[in-house]
Amino acid sequence: MRSTLKKIGFLLFFFAGPAPLFAAAPALDPNSLQVDAATITYRAQLGDTLGVIAEQLTSNKNNWVQLAKLNHIQNDRTIPVGTAIIIPVSLLPDDPSSAQVAAMSGTISATAADGRAIDVSIGSTLTEGAIINTGSNSFLTLALPDQSHIALPSNSQVKLTKLRTARYTKSPRTEITLLKGRVESRVSPLDKNKGRFEVHSPLAVAGVRGTNFRVDLVGNQVMTEVLSGGVAVAKTNKPVTLTLHAGQGNVTNAKGVGKAVALLPAPTLSGYPALQERLTVRFAVVPVAGAYGYRAQIATDADARNIVSETESNTSDLKIDGLQDGNYFVRITALDEFGLQGVPQITAFKLKARPEPPFNVEPKNKSRSENVLFGWTEVSNAKAYHLQVASDAAFRDLVIDEPALTAPQFIAGKLALGNYFWRVATIVEQADGSDQGPYGDPQGFALLPALQIPKIADVTDGDLSFSWPGEPQQKFVVEMSRDAGFAAPLLTQETATPEITVPRPASGTYFIRVKAIDSDGYVGPFSAPQKVYVGSRWVSSDGSPLLNIGGSTSAGY
Repeated sequence: MRSTLKKIGFLLFFFAGPAPLFAAAPALDPNSLQVDAATITYRAQLGDTLGVIAEQLTSNKNNWVQLAKLNHIQNDRTIPVGTAIIIPVSLLPDDPSSAQVAAMSGTISATAADGRAIDVSIGSTLTEGAIINTGSNSFLTLALPDQSHIALPSNSQVKLTKLRTARYTKSPRTEITLLKGRVESRVSPLDKNKGRFEVHSPLAVAGVRGTNFRVDLVGNQVMTEVLSGGVAVAKTNKPVTLTLHAGQGNVTNAKGVGKAVALLPAPTLSGYPALQERLTVRFAVVPVAGAYGYRAQIATDADARNIVSETESNTSDLKIDGLQDGNYFVRITALDEFGLQGVPQITAFKLKARPEPPFNVEPKNKSRSENVLFGWTEVSNAKAYHLQVASDAAFRDLVIDEPALTAPQFIAGKLALGNYFWRVATIVEQADGSDQGPYGDPQGFALLPALQIPKIADVTDGDLSFSWPGEPQQKFVVEMSRDAGFAAPLLTQETATPEITVPRPASGTYFIRVKAIDSDGYVGPFSAPQKVYVGSRWVSSDGSPLLNIGGSTSAGY
């Protein structure tokens, strides 16, 4: 890589001799400057001195002493034309740099170095001295010119203390001050450009040379976790005490820099569904030995730069609400006794929870209906419903499949006795066509024999008595009415036995029906009504039936 230098007029130059000498400095040839990762190399021109070179390329003419030692130049006045003058990146002046908002969600606020409020949005540019705050369930990722990334989770605050690059080499000079919460840094390898990246906190400094690491400020301690590369940890304004390698972390507090400990391994998901179909997204992990809790972050990318939600749990069951339908990645870490996060497990999943399914109404658990009615709640924006009934919980053996029911119920008619499962999905109309949501939770039920009343004989004498088959511990409700629709029942009576005797009613036609109440509280449907005729009769003055033997009996005698 080569960089162009501006043409120089007259320069004051120095040489390593007893007295300074003034002369016209030659124009610097742009092709004579070679830029490497850790150095730049300048090819000396006629009349060059180290003082002139130092002032032009390092902005400090006094650096000529170091250049002389580094390049083994004994006589400043006799530098051969074309001599390679190597200048290390550490001597190069800094130019301002910046950070760009690469991803964000939730509430983010920021102020510039002069206290001016910054409107933060995707693509916004932040410069040195800016202070950034993330709100509750809010996330921000910044991208640096060298492709490094800084991620802030919820309730965090950082200051971009230093955002600079070395002139010519563009080597980064980055310092982030963590004021509250957490920060995760993914730093491009610095061994190639000899840059510097440090995270400062009130207690410690973490300096890196190309790595992925996290720093968490909790109360009076700082936790550092390294996922790749290496991190040098030191107390503020103290020499480096500890170097953490990949898979290690430590806790720094007022007493000092804690020892390195191994991070917990990545958790394993326990039968997680790659397709999530409920508004509450759930993940279960196999418990990790030594874990005191777990943290889950939801992102739209595999690198977890665009985080949209996170949660913590002290159990191995993690739940997250508030996500829109779409494709996501979940990053789960185990938390050890010190609060250090372990190695993450990142897994892709899809959320398709809308339109939401209706709630099942009937049948539930069991049914004794001869014509089974399936009913569910009505969804306000539903265009139709998809009903499935199967003889197995996996719905491989479908008995009913109705894909476009417009009413929130369906009469299936007579089904064979046995066990069934049923479920319903909602269908709505979208701009690009119909959209069917997930099925609701399957509801199982047993279809049992319906209650049948034997044929009731017409009655001409005595009270009205009849019985029907029943099961142990069942109770029954008997109704009798003049009309088959039972609009105004004449009798509603509960009985603990499958039989009943009622006083003889007036002559005429009656309808009788019975329903059973099982021991578990299930109330079956009424049986089909039975029609019975109660005939008129003659009685004596004391109300006893009048017997007619061998002749006829007529009124008026």
